[in-house]
Amino acid sequence: MAILTPEARALLDSDALVHLVTLNPDGSPQVSCVWAAVHGDEIVSGHMQRRQKVRNVERDDRVALSVEAQSLNERGLREYLVVHGRARVQQGGAAALLQELAHVYLGPNVVFPPAGFDAPGYLLRITPERLGGVGPWTTGVA
Repeated sequence: MAILTPEARALLDSDALVHLVTLNPDGSPQVSCVWAAVHGDEIVSGHMQRRQKVRNVERDDRVALSVEAQSLNERGLREYLVVHGRARVQQGGAAALLQELAHVYLGPNVVFPPAGFDAPGYLLRITPERLGGVGPWTTGVA
């Protein structure tokens, strides 16, 4: 079931940085700032190395994302999107996704990842289960 609204998709496909929250082994939150995009009904991010966020998702698939919009609501407050969902790790594909996202986040002629990164990396594929935050994608419940 697709729950991403057109407005949420547009924000996720913009150059807004995404804060990804995963759960450490002790249950504490681990926060990373990532590039992300919407592919089909999933939110995807690329990771060249098996860092803590990837290991966390391998162990516990619960995640949350926070994305700040440039728009203001009727009260003059900055809008933001919160996505609660489940993630899975896919081996490979990180370099291609990061090159795609580099054009969004850094510019049309950027080559990324830089030379020397030839590992297949990992994709995090997030299936949204609930939206929150403040903006046209929600009723205001975070």
